[in-house]
Amino acid sequence: MKISKEKKDKIAEQLLSILFHNFPNPQYTASISRELARDEEFIKAILLELKEKKLVTEINKNSEGNTYIRRKRWMLSSQAYDAYKKVQ
Repeated sequence: MKISKEKKDKIAEQLLSILFHNFPNPQYTASISRELARDEEFIKAILLELKEKKLVTEINKNSEGNTYIRRKRWMLSSQAYDAYKKVQ
């Protein structure tokens, strides 16, 4: 099933809102998809698009410095956080 660009943009907006409200705590892809009631692979694809636009930052290491093999955490980039903070 194909999702229109307009709907995809609205989902990305909701996703950024979740990351803003949880800033500076990074969120796992699974927890974001649960909150939005969407498929993890779909959310991951949107997050990767937002990463290319430099709106989100991917964290692929845990607090001990070990690289995650199958998990990723995400948080707003500092520029995106500052822009959101000015709006609110």
